[in-house]
Amino acid sequence: MTKMDYWLKQLNLFFVALSFFTRLPIPKWVEFDNDKLNHSSRYFGLVGAVVGSISAVSFWLAQLILPASIAVIIAMVVGVMVTGGFHEDGLGDTADGFGGGWTVADKLRIMKDSRLGSYGALALGLGLLLKWQLLVELALYSPLAAMSGLLVAHTLSRVLAASIIFTEQYVRDEDGKSKPLAQQQSLDDLFILFASGLAILLWLNGVVAFVLLMILWGLRLLLVSFFKRQIGGYTGDTLGAAQQISELVCYMVILAVGLT
Repeated sequence: MTKMDYWLKQLNLFFVALSFFTRLPIPKWVEFDNDKLNHSSRYFGLVGAVVGSISAVSFWLAQLILPASIAVIIAMVVGVMVTGGFHEDGLGDTADGFGGGWTVADKLRIMKDSRLGSYGALALGLGLLLKWQLLVELALYSPLAAMSGLLVAHTLSRVLAASIIFTEQYVRDEDGKSKPLAQQQSLDDLFILFASGLAILLWLNGVVAFVLLMILWGLRLLLVSFFKRQIGGYTGDTLGAAQQISELVCYMVILAVGLT
């Protein structure tokens, strides 16, 4: 394989990841299959950087003419529009399944239901409210702090969620009609995924980066343990929930440690 072929392959994998997690247009020449979807997980963090950058730029432009609180809402709306609410949907489904099901089969069945239940509504409502408040506090400190938070949190949260694929077992639905999802991850995929996360940590000062890294590592252990107790592994919905929860934690750490 020539260097040109190698980089074209990597670009193809990136566009596969981008098409899976966002509504952004991609070139028509991009090829799709299950193997490419699995290997595209190496670029989930980079997709997060794209989404975070778009949200950050939206916030910057909005705060030039509007109050910070409104600019934050606009940035959040833009982020949801770019992703199609993909991860938020996973959080809501996970909350409904874990809150309303008694057995693993019941939980998986509820998580597949397209209707939003009370547990999901509460998780989404409180999660979005907390996200808005955290970003407003960052924005009141400085616009750059909010923009940095968006970029870092969107990237690292997807790195954390995608890393679960490497160590944990994918839980299949009984009827086998699952949404397409990366279900395997090689060491190379994991290395590139972590490299994108470490690169984005350079955006922060050393103390904040270290504290954030340690807290996210602990959070990953807690989430994995929780998912195992609930359903024995992970699904696409639980990865979405992991992304949303870790995104909130990133904002909290940056606000608590980075601005003190």
